[in-house]
Amino acid sequence: QVQLVESGGGLVQAGGSLRLSCAASGSIFSINTMAWYRQAPGKQRELVAAITRGGYTNYADSVKGRFTISRDNAKNTVYLQMNSLKPEDTAVYYCNAEIITGITGRDYWGQGTQVTVSS
Repeated sequence: QVQLVESGGGLVQAGGSLRLSCAASGSIFSINTMAWYRQAPGKQRELVAAITRGGYTNYADSVKGRFTISRDNAKNTVYLQMNSLKPEDTAVYYCNAEIITGITGRDYWGQGTQVTVSS
């Protein structure tokens, strides 16, 4: 069974920083794209940033230049460094990964971690 466990959320003042981590565990053969999504109250879940196994990244326009996604393939872990945080970054952040187990692969989701940015 595969699990994604997130950590690093919390309360921070505007302009501050947080670093989220997400570790995958279980019967994993390999992991393709890993990503962070977020969902604010009353809004749809949106992609924040994604990174391929080879390190290619893409970001939502709203976080470009402030957030950095990275991964450690040896640890099956993805990170999201969030700087210059704004109140509009407040949301539940979810880790997502395309994980290959045996001969099949599918998307897995973490349980979510709350990020609250106060003004």
